[in-house]
This record gives sequence, structure tokens and C-alpha cells, in this order.
Amino acid sequence: MGYVYLDYRELLRFCQSVFCSYGFSETEAEEIADVILAADLNGIESHGVQRMVRYVFELSSGMVDVHAKPEIVHETPISAVLDAHNAMGQVVGHQAMRLAIQKAKTSGCGMIEVRNSNHYGIAGFYTEMAREEDLMGICMTNTEKIMVPTYGKQPMIGTNPIALSMPADPIPFLFDCATTVVPRGKFEVYAKRGDAVPVGWGVDEKGLDSEDTPRILHNIMERAGGGILPLGGSSEKMGGHKGYGLGMIVELFTGILSGGITSDQVYQTGNGSGICQSYIAIDYGLFGNKAEIRASFSEYLEKIRNAAKAEGCSRIYTHGEKEIEMRAERRANGIPVNEVTLQELHKIAEDIGDQAAAFPRIV
Repeated sequence: MGYVYLDYRELLRFCQSVFCSYGFSETEAEEIADVILAADLNGIESHGVQRMVRYVFELSSGMVDVHAKPEIVHETPISAVLDAHNAMGQVVGHQAMRLAIQKAKTSGCGMIEVRNSNHYGIAGFYTEMAREEDLMGICMTNTEKIMVPTYGKQPMIGTNPIALSMPADPIPFLFDCATTVVPRGKFEVYAKRGDAVPVGWGVDEKGLDSEDTPRILHNIMERAGGGILPLGGSSEKMGGHKGYGLGMIVELFTGILSGGITSDQVYQTGNGSGICQSYIAIDYGLFGNKAEIRASFSEYLEKIRNAAKAEGCSRIYTHGEKEIEMRAERRANGIPVNEVTLQELHKIAEDIGDQAAAFPRIV
């Protein structure tokens, strides 16, 4: 399957119209679409518009409550716990990080725990909200159980991403990654392409390495055993236990501290997904002069970029550099969309009654 390029602004508008058709306000629809398209702008196809079919299913099936109102159930000057009441993940994500930012500006730190939420897109979007306010941002979420713990064959932990953004000049530091080798969405992309996944990404129901993309996805969906490996792979030799440990840290910061559920219970409560999240904003001026801290970090990042290159390599990237360059290119030249995803988007447009003329044009 090949790719076509769709105009970024028209694709953004299309996604907004889809969410409005399900009852979201224009502001909410814009918030949701912004997160989705941010993934595509950053080159994270797994979490971009290829996920629209998932969101539409969850909305049409009633898994997500369009009218839910997240509620603060516990609060201190620097923290709060929000019960999302099964709200759309991107909507509660915006609300939670805005509250974290507000507390950080008032008290130096804001830490918001969320329970009973839903899939919220890329974690890095929310850390960027804090960075744009000259704060350090941290965000984590648990997910449906999909990671097989080291030496196991039964998935018990989610892909459980960790993201952190920090202001720096001329390029900010933007880190966002799953604690599995890759997220589930990467398997979905490979399945759409008809490609086998590399050895070391996932294991079958016996806990053995597998390249069979459909089989691994089927086993995940049917809870038949097997799943995705933690960062580092299947054993301690290459550090798989470290990825496993990082995934557990995310469980602590999300499901445990929020009073919610852990990944082994996500999508098994009978009432929405139950996903839990953590949003942290820190005024790094707590530790000294902000300008000096920012300058020191900026200088270090520049040293890394200018460090000696490996033979055959011309550039060292710091985290976020590729994404920032890609954003400009894709805003100008369009978003690459897999032809299978394009068919899914056309079906969504047909189902909501969107006119063909309103569908994003191929550029």
C-alpha cells in the first residue's frame, strides 16, 4: 500500500467536523483534532489520523462519554486528582495540563492525576503546553495491557509512554516515547502496509519472538497471550528489564497515585477504558535563576549536537529536533496518509454525511 499527501489545514478541519458531528463543542473538537494532527506533524503516524477509526468506534459504541465533565475529587495547592468520568482523553488532557500549569505558576509545581479517562493521543502534546509557558512539562499514561514483562508470556503492563519537554535555545528538548520497544499503533501501521514486524518487537502466545504482525495484533485484541516487548527486548542481556521497570514507574504515577486502575484492568471494567494519566508542570525557577538554567541546558544540548560524529554519520540530533523540522515541512507539503487509512477516512466522511467537496484534497 502506498501513501498520498493530504493538506494539513483541510485534514485538521475534517477531523474537527467529525468530532463536532458526535456532539463535541467546536472548542473540544479543535482540542482533539490538534492532538491527533500534532502526531502526524511530528512524524508519529501510529498516533495520527490512522487512529481516527478507533476514536470513531469508541464514540459510536458509547465507550467514550461525549458529555462527561471531569471532576476534581482531591486537591492541594500543588496537586489534584481528576475523575474524568469517561471523558474523551484529549479533552481531559487539555484541562488537566492547564490546571497543572496554573498551579506551577502559583506554587512552583503542579501535579494532576487523572483516572477514568480514555486514549489521549501523544503524551508529548501536553508537555509542550507546559514548555510554551516556560515550564518543564512531564506527562505519562497507562494503557491497555500489552507489554509482556521480562521472561513472561502474558501481557500485564501498557505501552505506558513517558514524555518530557524543557525550554532551550534555539531548539527545545522534546522527549516522548513508549516504554515498550514500539507502541501498538506501529503494529497497526505495519499491518496496513502488509509488512512483517522486526524480530525483537513482539512475542507470540508462547512468549517466543515473532514477526507475524497480524498474529500478534490478533493475540492482543483477543487476549490470547503474547504482546509487545519492553524497551530493550526479551531478556536482561540488552536491558529489557529496564523498559519493564520504566513501564511500572508509569503505572505508579498513573493508576496507583490517581486511585484508578492499572493496565491489566484497562478496558475490562465494563464502563469505558478506565485509562489513568499524570500531568506535571514545574517552574524550574524553583532551583535558581531561570535564565541561567535555560542557558546552561541550551549550551549542553549544543555541545551534544556538535560532538564528534560516528563514521558515515553527519549529524547528531537532540530530542525534538527532527520533529520541529518535520512540522514545518508537513505544514507546507501535506500529511502522508496510508491508502488504507485514506479509505477509513472516506468511510467516516460517508457515515457522518460529510460532502465529498469537504474532504481533504490530495496535494
